[in-house]
Amino acid sequence: MKPSIDEAKLTALNTANDLLDLKYGTTGTGPREAFDAKAMAWYLAEVLRDARMASGMTQCQLADRIGKKREYVAMIEKGRTDMQLSTFLMMSKAVGLRIRISNDTLSIPPPVKG
Repeated sequence: MKPSIDEAKLTALNTANDLLDLKYGTTGTGPREAFDAKAMAWYLAEVLRDARMASGMTQCQLADRIGKKREYVAMIEKGRTDMQLSTFLMMSKAVGLRIRISNDTLSIPPPVKG
């Protein structure tokens, strides 16, 4: 027997956006824009880390390829520092990612093989 769902309780639940609005303000406000930018930077760092690991490359090897220190790559992957766009593009290329930007979305295709 399936448990019944209490619709009143379900509709009273906060959405993720409700919680973000409470903590950082509504979309378009300074604090929310800062949060969204940090969240996107963290997400992109995760994409880079996953692509690096999938390619079998170490942090040290990636750092050598882009002319940075391993510690810097580690800080980026852990979200402890922000990176310049040029660094993001160098890292992306080094791990085999291609970046496409359009008017409405950021698209990160799968890594290029070979």
